[in-house]
Amino acid sequence: MEQMEPILRQGLETLGLPTDAIPQLQRYAELLLETNKVMNLTAITDPGDVATLHFLDCAALLTLADFRGKSVVDVGTGAGFPGMPLRLVEPSIRLTLLDSLGKRVNFLQTVCDELGLTDVACIYGRAEEFAAEHRGSYDLAVSRAVASLPVLAELSLPLVKVGGSFLAMKSVESDPELQEARSAIAQLGGAVEDVTDYTIPGTEVTHRVVRIRKERPTPAGFPRAFARIKKAPLR
Repeated sequence: MEQMEPILRQGLETLGLPTDAIPQLQRYAELLLETNKVMNLTAITDPGDVATLHFLDCAALLTLADFRGKSVVDVGTGAGFPGMPLRLVEPSIRLTLLDSLGKRVNFLQTVCDELGLTDVACIYGRAEEFAAEHRGSYDLAVSRAVASLPVLAELSLPLVKVGGSFLAMKSVESDPELQEARSAIAQLGGAVEDVTDYTIPGTEVTHRVVRIRKERPTPAGFPRAFARIKKAPLR
């Protein structure tokens, strides 16, 4: 993982972020790629690409919103993205990693144990069930999950405090999806605050973050059961 160090250092410096977390990020990459041999965690297996397309991509969120000291839930975190890189680069974040696959959550707990992250909660559960007990509990929700924006918003916005935000990492080709989602977002108590495109340092890859502000409490009927959300997304 030595080849990751200069890539991460240059990338984090380009983003104006501290570089203290590089050793932890390298160890995280080792655990990710080793575990990936026996469990499907990532299609990206080159260490340099892990540094840019995973770690720096996620760290870029720290330049788009104030995460310092905030409670953050990562909905559908998978292998820990974007939550884990955010927490490593900004240690003041109070992080909850939420995923519906137990094997992935066990992997994330192993990463936390290896890196000494005693204050990160790794939760096995469905987002719609977790929201029933943790409505309005977080300053920020984040997600890089592969799902449509109306689905992600219904799973994530109920968890956010009024005045907080949900940051969805999307493709730059997501304009039609965003337009279709505006009504759903409004029904859930949110409004699109801004849409920001950014280029991952050291690459020519451009991604997008949609920031949705929670303006009022989400109505009690949301989120619905996931089967219902998937079958009939809000419009």
